[in-house]
Amino acid sequence: MIFVTGGTGFLGRHLVPKLCQAGYPLRVLTRTPEKHTWLKHFPQVEVVAGDVSTGEGLDAIEGCDYVIHAAGLFSMWRGAGDFEETNAHGTENLLDVAVKYDIKRFVYVSTIAVIGDPQPDRIIDETHPPRPADPYQSSKLHAEQIVRRFHDDQHIETIILRPGAFYGPLGGYAFNRLFFTDPMRGLIVEPDGGKYLTFPVYIDDVAQGILLALSKGRSGEIYNICGESIAHSVVYDIVCEEAGLWYPRMYLPNFLGISGARLLTILSKITGREPFYPLGLRSYVFNNWCVSSEKAKTELGFQPTDFRVGAKRTIAWYRAGKPDWLPEHDCN
Repeated sequence: MIFVTGGTGFLGRHLVPKLCQAGYPLRVLTRTPEKHTWLKHFPQVEVVAGDVSTGEGLDAIEGCDYVIHAAGLFSMWRGAGDFEETNAHGTENLLDVAVKYDIKRFVYVSTIAVIGDPQPDRIIDETHPPRPADPYQSSKLHAEQIVRRFHDDQHIETIILRPGAFYGPLGGYAFNRLFFTDPMRGLIVEPDGGKYLTFPVYIDDVAQGILLALSKGRSGEIYNICGESIAHSVVYDIVCEEAGLWYPRMYLPNFLGISGARLLTILSKITGREPFYPLGLRSYVFNNWCVSSEKAKTELGFQPTDFRVGAKRTIAWYRAGKPDWLPEHDCN
């Protein structure tokens, strides 16, 4: 049996069906079981109320063989304390209980974004030194350090996965919003002419990487799980071609984009709402994220989805009215 955190988020909505289709019985931790009735589609799923940040419900790990820790707080404008509480402290809470119940393997879903500001002209493989550029990235790196400490000191089998920027059906934030939602409503913004490389990963590929890590991953290792790095302008080209869009593009020089994001972020302190373009986007947008997943391909057999194929599936989901359930997820 697998204990799953983050099973009701964007990734979880794809991960839980794939784990069930692979034959695994699951215990899924969620703070609000009553909001996730879709889990009733899966008779092999037991839903547990709890929260990693408080430790509530974590003793339900007892009797499980594996833990997949995919829960996390991701936002580009909230305070550092929120991120640390959920992403770092929550991970430590979960590992404490995992050790108590002799879990065989602990898979932690981190992010390539811990790199922060990539070194220019260097491939981002698992040896690239991380330089977090915001509180979210710092908290995820701190969580990785906690995972490695438990591996070394408590001798628990751990694997760290670093996915790229999620996109695909059932998502609406970050990459999905910038490269699908906005263009499909007529807004295409290309900072510095769209020359920077971004690092998308189709959401089903992240679930694929987790499944492979459970059976093939080497304990103590880190694996990048990402598709091909691709320039912003090419992403928009593909999305526009597949969606049949012909909107003009807004080209922003670097300094103007950052200045505008800084102003919007300041205003958000007054409005209490996330700015349309938060300053936290700077690390993700104004860097070349040239990511390599060769280690995962070689050791795990990871096979990423071509971006055009993933974009076509994502656009089809938008055009279908963004349903909250996908037929391919049915296990019956």
